Amino acid sequence: MTHVTQSRSPATKQMFKQILSSALYAGLIAGLISALLQFWLVTPLLLEGEEYETGAKSHYAGVLIVDGEDVTASEEEEEVEAPPTTSEKLARHGMTVAMNVLVFTGFGLILAAAFGTAQMAGLEVNARTGLIWGLVGFVVIQLAPAAGLYPELPGTPADDVTLRQMWWITTVIATAVGIGMITFGANLWWGIAGAAFIALPHVIGAPHLDFYAGVAPPELAALFVSRILAVACATWVVLGGVAGYAWHKHAV
Repeated sequence: MTHVTQSRSPATKQMFKQILSSALYAGLIAGLISALLQFWLVTPLLLEGEEYETGAKSHYAGVLIVDGEDVTASEEEEEVEAPPTTSEKLARHGMTVAMNVLVFTGFGLILAAAFGTAQMAGLEVNARTGLIWGLVGFVVIQLAPAAGLYPELPGTPADDVTLRQMWWITTVIATAVGIGMITFGANLWWGIAGAAFIALPHVIGAPHLDFYAGVAPPELAALFVSRILAVACATWVVLGGVAGYAWHKHAV
C-alpha cells in the first residue's frame, strides 16, 4: 500500500503542475486577446452607451438629440467631446486587462481540471480537442445564459440582481450537465435527458421586467450583444486551443 501511494505521488504532483501551468499560460494569452478585442469592438459601444445613460445623448423615434439639438440619422454631425485624461484611460484599460487575465485564468483552471479528468478516462487532449473544449465552454458560460440574460448596455433597467444571478448559475450548471450527458451518455435516453437539462432553465424563463425601457437605440444594443458574444467566442477558442496545446506538450 505504501509502495502504491509513493508511486502515485509523483504522477499526482505532475498532474497538478500540468493543470496550473496550462491554466496560467492559456489564461494569460486568452485574457490579453480578450482585452484587446474589447478595446477594439466593445469599449467604444460602452462609452457611447454611457452617453445615453447620462443624458448627453437621447434617441427617440429615430432622432438623435445632442445638447438640445435634433439631428436625424442622415444629418448626424461629428460631436466634440472632452477626452478622458491619460490617468483615467490607464486606470480603465488596466483594470480591463487585469480582470480579463484573472477571469480567464480561472476558467483555464476549470478547463485544465476537465482535461485531467478526460485524460484519466482515456481521452486524448491536444490543441485540436482543446478548441472543441473551448467552444463548449463558450456555450456553457456565455451563449446559453445569453439566450435568457443578454448583455446589456449601461442605463438598461433590469429585474432583481439576485434572481438573475440564480438563473444564470442554474443555466450554467444545467447546460454543463446536459452537454456531459449527451456527450458521454451510454444510450439515446441519456441524450434526451441531457437535452431536457439544457432546455429546462429556458422553459422556466429568465427573470425580466414587464416592460422595455432602455435609453440607448436598439441598433446600438443589438450591436453590443453581437460583439460581446463574438469576443467571448474568440477568447474561449483561444483559451481551449492554447490550454490543450500546453497540456499535450507537458503530458504526463
